[in-house]
This record gives sequence, C-alpha cells and structure tokens, in this order.
Amino acid sequence: MDSGNRISIPDDLIRTLAIVLVILLHASNLTLEASSVPAGYWWTAVVYKSLALSCVPLFVMLSGALLLQPSKLNEPIRVFLKKRISRIGLAFAFWSAVYLAWGFYVTHYPVTLASVGQGILRGLFTGPYYQFWFIYLIVGLYLITPVLRVIVAHGSTRILQYLIVLWFLGVAIVPILQIASGLTLDSTVFVIGGWVGYFILGTYLQKVKLCSSILYGALILGFVWTIFGVWLMSYPLNSMGQNYFFFDYLTANVIIGSAALFMILIKFRPDWPGNNSTIASRIVGAISKNTLPIFLFHVIILESLELGIFGFKLSFTTLNPIIEIPLITVLTLFVTLGLVLLMRKVPVLKKLIG
Repeated sequence: MDSGNRISIPDDLIRTLAIVLVILLHASNLTLEASSVPAGYWWTAVVYKSLALSCVPLFVMLSGALLLQPSKLNEPIRVFLKKRISRIGLAFAFWSAVYLAWGFYVTHYPVTLASVGQGILRGLFTGPYYQFWFIYLIVGLYLITPVLRVIVAHGSTRILQYLIVLWFLGVAIVPILQIASGLTLDSTVFVIGGWVGYFILGTYLQKVKLCSSILYGALILGFVWTIFGVWLMSYPLNSMGQNYFFFDYLTANVIIGSAALFMILIKFRPDWPGNNSTIASRIVGAISKNTLPIFLFHVIILESLELGIFGFKLSFTTLNPIIEIPLITVLTLFVTLGLVLLMRKVPVLKKLIG
C-alpha cells in the first residue's frame, strides 16, 4: 500500500478514549455481574457497557495503524520484538506480583508457600487477574507483525479487503447464522480469526473515505444492535448461556461500531480542537503515555471504590448506576493516573510499571 496517502493519526486522543472506555466497561461489569440487581439497574449497566465495547478494538486498530506502516518494513525482527516485548514482560511481572498480593488481600486466602506457588503458575499461564488477557493478545499481535508488514507493504488494497472480508465472515457472520439455524460450520473453514482482523483494519481504514453521516450512522447502529441483541437473547429467545453473545468484541455489531468510531477519530488531526487547550492537551498526553500501567492497575482502584477501602463506597447499592457508573469511571481514571505518575518519579518503578 502507498504510504504517501497515509494521514496523521491523533494517537493520544484515541488511546485516551480507549482507556476511558475500558474503565467504563469494567465499571459496568460490576453491576452486570452482581447478584440481585434490580432490572432497571441491570439495563443501565447494559447501556453503558454497549457504549464501551469499542475500547479494546480501538487499541488494536491503533496498534495496526502504527505498527504496520510500510516504512517500518525493514526494521529487524529481533529489534522489533526485543524493544516491545521487554517492556511488556517487565510490566507483566511487576503487576502480576501486585495482583497476587491484592488477590490474597481481597479474598483473605491464607498465604502459604503452596498457595503463592500456585498463584504464580496460574498467573504465568492465564494472567493473575481478568484484564491481563490483553497482554497475551498484544504479545500475539507483536509476533505476527513482521509477517503482516510484508503483506501490507507489498499487497494491494484488494488483498487487504479480501483478508478483512474472510475474517469478518468467520468471526462475525457465521456465529450469527449458527445461532439462527442451529447448524454448526466447521471452524477450520476460516483460518483467519481472532483479533488479526482488527489489526489489519487499523491500517486499511486510514485509506477509506466515508462521509460523517454514514460513520455516525454505523456507530449508532452498532450501539443499538448491541442493546437489542442482549434483549433478544435474554427474553424472546431466552438463550441460556448466550445472553451476552452480542457483548463479544468479535461480533458484527461491535466490529461495525468500533470501525466507525475509529474512522471518526482519525479524522481529527494531531492539533484537534481540544489540543489547543494547554490543560486538555496535558491531561490527554499524560493519560496516553500511561495507558499500559493504567490498564493493568485500574482494577485495584475500581474494586477499592466498590469495597469502600478509601473510606466511602461506590456501587449500585449506594448510588443509582446512571450516576454511579460514570462517576466511578472518572474517579478510577484520575486516582489511577495520579498514582502512576507518582510511581514514575521512582526510578526503579518507572521501568517496571510499563
């Protein structure tokens, strides 16, 4: 693909919005996954989570847009992997230890040599806490990046379109047809699956030109489709075990909404209007530079607010989720950011937190 047609990407803005949406999603989950939640509260959390589902797709598409540039084709594989995986590895080790300690503190599970050993082994293979799945995803994308760089640099636009269509059919269309018909297609038909499609979309969508009305329409469609899908699976179809099917990142509704949001955001230039404000640019810049430690650390702050560890409790039991979910999202973001910035001032921690 011709690198000369590429546009400047407001990556700070995209990273900041993505991490805010990550926290909003996890804040919504606290209500969705709780027991004995009033129906109105539950649906409020459904709406907020539907708004937040583009969070990880935004991160992956941005990574694809930045890492798959043809100008980086000649970067040695060893240099590329060493530079990125070393940072990820240190952060994974440090925050794994933090969450191992946090898990024992929250669950009050007796600390023994055996329990610590089991915790370390489990954390190494599956991650010590639920948000660590993202680390395995990023490492996997890093490993495939050198191959995809060759395809992007030497392949035509039609080749990328073909790959994206194959991916979309396999991950988004076939599962819906299986639910509708009850028939299961052998998954080996579509060998391009997982998150690689989002990664390729990140570089491909930079060249796609659509008017704003279409993009906002697609964004709204994805949002409404998600809520309607949850309602459909929960009530008319009563699909036990698949109620949250449309919450999956690899469903058609989330892919359409995420792609539209990404294209809306890349229309902003690095000097987007909010960047004219010194305060706004500093806040966005600080959040963007620390998205990895914020991503890994924020769950502790989120759960601390829910448990009342800071002296006050924020949950659906103390405040209506209409207010509580965005409030706990904002508090979690800025408390986490503040603590991360303090850690940055300690030389040893600066290298470890990510």
